[in-house]
Amino acid sequence: MQPDSARELKARILAAVEAELPAAQASDYDPRDRRPQIAVGLAPAGDGRARVAVRLEEEADRALLPDLGRAAEAQIDIRVIGRVRALSSPAPDDLQRRVRPLRPGLSVAHLDVTAGTLGGFVRVGGRPAILSNNHVLAASGAARIGDPVVQPGPADGGTAADRVATLSAFEGLTAARANLVDAAVATLDPGVAAEPGDLPGGPLAGPIPGSLDIEPDELVEKVGRTTGHTHGRVTAVEVDGVAVEYDGGIYRFDDQIEIAGRAGAFSQGGDSGSVIWRSRDRAPLCLLFAGSSTGGDGGAGVTFASPLSTVLAVLGAEWVVD
Repeated sequence: MQPDSARELKARILAAVEAELPAAQASDYDPRDRRPQIAVGLAPAGDGRARVAVRLEEEADRALLPDLGRAAEAQIDIRVIGRVRALSSPAPDDLQRRVRPLRPGLSVAHLDVTAGTLGGFVRVGGRPAILSNNHVLAASGAARIGDPVVQPGPADGGTAADRVATLSAFEGLTAARANLVDAAVATLDPGVAAEPGDLPGGPLAGPIPGSLDIEPDELVEKVGRTTGHTHGRVTAVEVDGVAVEYDGGIYRFDDQIEIAGRAGAFSQGGDSGSVIWRSRDRAPLCLLFAGSSTGGDGGAGVTFASPLSTVLAVLGAEWVVD
């Protein structure tokens, strides 16, 4: 169907599902409990057409979907992807060591966090800064502006002596409404050198696409602290209702990008904060923050990321190419 028709069907499904689910607060969170989780976006159907992408945590969640009739159901791509988690768990990789000058893909974190990924470099108020997730640089909102950021992250042996930046801004996470980004920036400390363009293939250049300009089926890449340089494919866009499990609760996100790896998993724990770019023109697309371990192409799980244009607008940051 045409993308606008798919968006209308997506809205019908979301409205029906939301009517069936009671509101949940982060303060009520208990990891032993299970609340049905359904996310809905747009998936490629070829020739500029789209299908509605429905993502379920468990097969049983299918019962909450409305009866749309055979014609509409033929336009729906339903996958069971399991629980989606913020990807900040440690795992061994070459990018975990102490590296100077700084470059994208390295292990980085707040001192109270295990480890995540240094996604890239931006300017905030004219000052150079590193970009990653709130749950990587700001301990899911528990940190304070001015706290130190270290490279490598504590899970990789980083200590206060490895300080490289100072937390300067982050977008808080809320259970009161859908979130748009999990993002934070930390300004580089004096004397800390960086090489923003030190990536496989060179710097990420070109205009940053807006949220609605990211197309399904695009081939993408990223460098992350755990899985290194991986290749993937955009499998759904404009995904609303993505429920992500954090240590302190489950938060919902709207307008997200879903990506599947082309050969195995596109990301794993510790890759949070990676900047994902489009293979054909190296345009930076989005900021990785969560993923599942099942579903996706080949059953290797899916990754969720926020459009980089939204991240930069929320943080008041400017992308640095080189």
